Amino acid sequence: MTPTFRFAPSPTGLLHIGNARPAVINWLFAQKLGGRFILRIDDTDTARSKPEFTAAIERDLAWLGLTWDGKEHQSARIASYVAATDKLKAANRLYPCYETPDELEFKRKLQLKAGKPPLYKRADHKVSDAERAKFEAEGRKPHWRFEIAAGEIAWDDGVRGRCAYRGENISDPVLVREDGSFLYMMPSVVDDIDMAMTHIVRGEDHVTNTAIQTQIWQALCDAPLPQFAHLPLLVDAQGKGLSKRMGSLSLQDLRENGLEPMAIVSLVAKLGSSDAIEARANMAQLIAEFDISHFGRSTPKFDPHDLEFLNSKILHELPFTTVRPRLEALGLPMPELDRLGEAFWNAVRGNLQKFSEAAGWWAICFAPHAPSIEDTTFIQQATPLLPDGAWDENTWHAWTEKVKEATGRKGKGLYLPLRMALTGLPHGPELKLLLPLIGRERVLKRLSGVTG
Repeated sequence: MTPTFRFAPSPTGLLHIGNARPAVINWLFAQKLGGRFILRIDDTDTARSKPEFTAAIERDLAWLGLTWDGKEHQSARIASYVAATDKLKAANRLYPCYETPDELEFKRKLQLKAGKPPLYKRADHKVSDAERAKFEAEGRKPHWRFEIAAGEIAWDDGVRGRCAYRGENISDPVLVREDGSFLYMMPSVVDDIDMAMTHIVRGEDHVTNTAIQTQIWQALCDAPLPQFAHLPLLVDAQGKGLSKRMGSLSLQDLRENGLEPMAIVSLVAKLGSSDAIEARANMAQLIAEFDISHFGRSTPKFDPHDLEFLNSKILHELPFTTVRPRLEALGLPMPELDRLGEAFWNAVRGNLQKFSEAAGWWAICFAPHAPSIEDTTFIQQATPLLPDGAWDENTWHAWTEKVKEATGRKGKGLYLPLRMALTGLPHGPELKLLLPLIGRERVLKRLSGVTG
C-alpha cells in the first residue's frame, strides 16, 4: 500500500507557525517514504469556514514549497458521512440522546458531587421507548452518540511510544448534532478510511481523539489502522500556546515581513526533534535528514529570533542566479543588473537580514546619496589619496593604507568616517566590495559633501 499522509486544516483562520509544523512534517515524511500527501480542507463548520481562508491555506502551503497529490473538501463529502452514520446506527453503535445542554450540565454536576468522573456512558443514560416518544412529542430532536466499548484501546505511537486507554473511562462522544450536522470526530475517520491513510501525524491535542477514532474506524471497516504519531504542540518563547488567529505569527504576516519560506521550513522541520536546527537551502536536504523517531515529547518553543537567524543564514548563501528575478522584482533596473548584479549581490548578501534590504544597498551603491561627514578636515586629507586607474577589491586597502600613513589614523578612527561619508551608515558590507560598485565619480561627490 502506498504510504499516504494528510494535512487537514479547518479554513476558519490563517495558518500560523504552529499549523505549518505538522504540514511540513507530514509532507517530508511522505516524500521520505515515496508516498502521497493529501490536502484535506475540513470545512464542515459552515458558520466559521470561509473560502478566503481556504485560498489563504493553499497559497501559504505553496509558498512554503509544499505540493499535494490530491485535494479534498469535507463539505463535498456529506453523503459519505450520512452513509457512515447509517452503518453505525445499524450496528447499534450510534444511539440517540435527548438531553438539553442544561440537563447535561446538571447530570455532570451530580456526577462530580458524587465523586465520580463526569462521563457519559450509554448504560447510565438509557431511554425507554415511552420516554423517547415523549421527547419527540415535545419537539426534541436527538443528538447521536457513539458507544465506546469497554476494554483496552492501545497503539504504538511514532512519537509518544505505547499509548493505552480504557474504553470504560472515555465518554461516549457526540458524532451528529440535533440538526443533523457532523462534528469533527466521525468525518475525519470516514475520510481517512476512504482516502486510504496509512499514517496520521498530528498534534498531541488529538491523542484522546485517536482513542475514540480507532473504535469508530474498527466499527466502520476491517482495514488496518493507520500508524499514529502525535507531536507536542509549539508554544511561544514565553511558554504560551499559539493561535491561528494571532496575526503576528501567521504565515501571511511572516511572508509580508520578508521571511524566506525555507527559513520557516528549516525551523519547523526540526523543532521538537533531536536534530540540530540548521538553515537548509532546499527541501531535498530536509527530506534526506527526516526521521520521525527523532521527535520527542518535550514541548518545543518557537522563538522568532531563531527564525530571523535562519533567514539571514539562507540569504547569505543564495547564489545570484537564484535571486536575480527577485532583484528585478524589487524594481532594480535590468541593464545594471545584467552588468553589475552578481558583483552587487555577492557584496551585500552577507549583511542582509531580509531580502528587501537589498534595494536599500542598491540605492547606496548606484543612486544619488547624501554623504554624512563630521570630520571635514580628515575627509579632505583622504580625498586626493584615492588610487588612480581601474578599481577592484584591492582599491579600498590601497587607499586606506595611504590615508593611515598620511594622517596617523587607524582602526575605527580611520574607517568609520570614510564609511559614513560613502554610505551614510556606520556598518554594512565590506567597503572593498562596495567601493568599485559606487565608482570614482560618486565617491568623489560624496567625499566633497555633495549628494552623488
